[in-house]
Amino acid sequence: MFSSTNWRKTAEAIAIPVGALLFSLVLFGLFCALCGKNPLAVYGLIYKSAFGNWRAFQGTLLRSAPLMLTALCTALPARLGLMIIGNEGALVMGGLASIIVGLTLSFGSVTPNAAQLQQVSGIPSFVVLAGMAIAGIIAGGVWIAIVGALRHYRAVNETISSLLMNYIAIAIMNQLVGGPIKDPGETIKASSFALPEVNRLANLPATRIHFGLLYGIIVCILAYILIQHTTFGFAARTAGGNVKAARIAGLPVGKLTIIICFLAGSCAGLAGMAEVAAVHGRVNESLVAGYGYTGILVAFVARYNPIACTLVAILLGGIISSGGALQRNLEMPDATVLVFQGLVFLVILYSDSLYGRFKIFKEPVITAPPPPSTSTTVPV
Repeated sequence: MFSSTNWRKTAEAIAIPVGALLFSLVLFGLFCALCGKNPLAVYGLIYKSAFGNWRAFQGTLLRSAPLMLTALCTALPARLGLMIIGNEGALVMGGLASIIVGLTLSFGSVTPNAAQLQQVSGIPSFVVLAGMAIAGIIAGGVWIAIVGALRHYRAVNETISSLLMNYIAIAIMNQLVGGPIKDPGETIKASSFALPEVNRLANLPATRIHFGLLYGIIVCILAYILIQHTTFGFAARTAGGNVKAARIAGLPVGKLTIIICFLAGSCAGLAGMAEVAAVHGRVNESLVAGYGYTGILVAFVARYNPIACTLVAILLGGIISSGGALQRNLEMPDATVLVFQGLVFLVILYSDSLYGRFKIFKEPVITAPPPPSTSTTVPV
């Protein structure tokens, strides 16, 4: 049962983000009107192409799968008081590591020759996929753990360093797929060799949704349990609330920082693995699809709650999937949905200043009655 205080905090945590999203819709409608489009027609098309039928909803879920995982890359460190935005870099490094392991286990080489390509190794598919997942988790985790180490041991701002790590990761990917692991048969754009079909991540039965969606849901649930219902999570939240008090209490702040950052990066790395194994089949510039950056927005809207990240990821996944429909039916640029995402991002940032300002969400102050008078009247 909720106490009065918990009920009000929960209501505030839901009402302000929902209000921010609605206000963002109004601003986006004004933008569409300035572009000469009917805002109601735009809203209707977004809903129809994202949630209008089962086929459309499947496309939404496909795009929401990596968003759930990349959102955790920001949400988990935020509980420790860190603002990490290196989600895209961790995703890229996870995808890069997974393709290297996947090709090695499938063909015995990252750059197989024509004879090797004709015969896939006899290693079971689930072993190959498990190896790819482990590689993606470790690569993404180490990538963000570096940011945590720089923050703790050298006082380097984690927001700036994680942002720069995105560009470094993309540069490393471009260097490798354009040189050491390049598939010479791909002439349109530099790419790695492709995974064999037998070692691709399968779809859920009777759908076109790959198992990466289950990865995202399960990991979000586990992250919620870790943060809210374990001693480790309590220590992390305590350190995030007051680092000095945590140190005085004897909590290992440095170790907590490294572990949380590793776990955060491993989630984004797993998203990279799922994208490579299920969607692209290889690594190239298509892997940099902006899921990491959108994951930051998902975490902000969800107030860093891993369970809420699943719902917000589905909402924003639907918005992303509607970009093509806006272009085809209303002749609006495909990047129009990016404008909407930008408006949501700005409004959500502003809405942080509204917490604690509404009386309806404040605990009522009960004034104690004055104590009874103890004076005595002496009769004359």
